[in-house]
Amino acid sequence: MIISVIWFTDRTYQILALLSPSNNNGSYWSFTFTPHLNYKGIVKAQAVDEDYELKQVKDMAAARKRWDALIREGKVKVLTPKEAGYAIQLSGKTLLDVRPSIEHEKAWVKRSTWIPIFDVDTQLDAGTLSRKVTNYMMGGWWSGVPTLSFDNEFISKVTEKFPNDADLIVSCQKGLRSLAACELLYNAGFRNLFWVQGGLEAAEEEDLEREGPQPFKLAGIGGLSGFLGWTDQQRAQAAKEGWAYRLVFTARLIGVVLAADALFLGAQQVARYLHDIRAH
Repeated sequence: MIISVIWFTDRTYQILALLSPSNNNGSYWSFTFTPHLNYKGIVKAQAVDEDYELKQVKDMAAARKRWDALIREGKVKVLTPKEAGYAIQLSGKTLLDVRPSIEHEKAWVKRSTWIPIFDVDTQLDAGTLSRKVTNYMMGGWWSGVPTLSFDNEFISKVTEKFPNDADLIVSCQKGLRSLAACELLYNAGFRNLFWVQGGLEAAEEEDLEREGPQPFKLAGIGGLSGFLGWTDQQRAQAAKEGWAYRLVFTARLIGVVLAADALFLGAQQVARYLHDIRAH
């Protein structure tokens, strides 16, 4: 079994599990687990969960070792974002963007091919809705990271567009998901694979030809933290842009505070009104 962390908030981990072909016909699945708090009465259940989660951590560590081996043995070659830009311009190599739509729509490399390894889960069944609610409550509202699901047709979509001997530069936002994609592609017979170390978030604007409304570094942020400018990427951007950039987010923060005050005062007025109705 191949297990890899896709993203995490403070208490919720999105896991991509790739079941080995020998055991499960190459099927794929994803799930979210949430570490439980120590409440009385669930100690036994929690112990089981902790053992299960410990196994997942070990499986994830094993996945990272496999990925490191791919690079160490030269099966996947490493490029910096700048080197990737040179390779695209000078040798005509293709950049395969495996990010989800929520990141790709903000910024993408000109003439790249977009085939997400997993994307925003749009299903509305009970299980998916439960995961979405859990994801939102456990940090999705702050980070803006949605519930994602693995695309079982990822390999078939790539093979439809590219032969096995194609030179593919594989990239995601931070570099983790693209490594998982490189492993799948190598196992599917692709032998000329290049991995963008650090992902597009590590790219400077001059490294790659960008299309889209936002810089590469900001394509992976969202939620309330992104709206208020409270991310490392935005702080770095503010240092470059100066006071005008900071002013936008300061105004947003003031707006959020005023809106919260208005809601609080409104709730007080409604409570008083209901109290008066009961009194009469």
